[in-house]
Amino acid sequence: MKGVNVPILRAVAAAALLSTVATGANADEGPVVWHLDAWQPPFDYSHAPAAIDYRPVAKAAKHWKICASYPHLKDSYWVSVNYGMVEQAKAAGVGLTVVEAGGYPNLDRQIEQIRTCSAGADALIVGTVSYDGLTPTIQEIARRIPVIAAVNDINDAGITAKTGVSWEEMGRSVGAYLAGLHPAGSKRVKVAWFPGPKGAGWVQFVEAGFQKGIKNSSAEITVTKWGDTGLEIQLLLIEELLETHPDIDYIVGSALTADAAVSVLRAQQRENEIKILADYFTHGTFREIYRDKVLAAPTDSPPIQGRIAIDQAIRAIEGTLQYKHIGPHVEIVDKANVLSLDLDQSLAPAWFKPTFEVK
Repeated sequence: MKGVNVPILRAVAAAALLSTVATGANADEGPVVWHLDAWQPPFDYSHAPAAIDYRPVAKAAKHWKICASYPHLKDSYWVSVNYGMVEQAKAAGVGLTVVEAGGYPNLDRQIEQIRTCSAGADALIVGTVSYDGLTPTIQEIARRIPVIAAVNDINDAGITAKTGVSWEEMGRSVGAYLAGLHPAGSKRVKVAWFPGPKGAGWVQFVEAGFQKGIKNSSAEITVTKWGDTGLEIQLLLIEELLETHPDIDYIVGSALTADAAVSVLRAQQRENEIKILADYFTHGTFREIYRDKVLAAPTDSPPIQGRIAIDQAIRAIEGTLQYKHIGPHVEIVDKANVLSLDLDQSLAPAWFKPTFEVK
């Protein structure tokens, strides 16, 4: 198999098994069980979560109609969330309509989309572009149907349940990884930090977590670059960074930041000068971690989050909601464990394309 990277092919093949493994399609495997974190009180990440074994609804009582709104589908992270929702909707026998706002600056578009999409729905799932920009609209919709917050953190006014992880923990985990490489007292390293778009429902938390993670280390943030998580914007920000701060040691930011950094550093022949860390995990970061282009990234299992959101919506409609706030465990991925990672939990398979409707 000349020119074929066998380990990567094996890992991609493993991801392609997701629909069988995660749904428990094989009857011999028994009921599906997800090992999750649950927060009590709900919507409050200040307390440590409890580990639970969670069993999703096998089949919905009726063919409910669920609307799901995403910030965008510009990277494989949200495609993986989409995959989880689509597969769980099919498995549970419910309808799903998906809309996407096209990016974090598009609050007005998301508001318009969820008003239209939720009009004929039995439940609304929202991956928000803004922490509190949707609150009045959500409160209005919540008078009619359950509203489930998915992935991105959000003001809890009007929210019935939440699927997610602590984005502060996501930021802290990658900061702690960096701190482990450069403990306090060692030589100072300069970090360029790319938190993401200001006002997004996850950015303030990943920012706080990263700051905590590097607090007792020799890593110092010398420049911060804010911006939407589109590849073109991240490419421009990194090129600008390297012009004004050529002596930087680390670039740390979103998965799209990491992808862009790999491309720019390769083009400028500076791959060995500057190291890269991502604060969430996608197909791109999987590939680049394996190739030693990115050091590490935490995974929060986007396909599982998509599945949980559908299950919470069904349970909210049917009055069987037990846990109002649950999500997967956060795990750091680096070269040491990238090929032993349970990929069906973290990535959509290569064959999956964004899907906007399940009938």
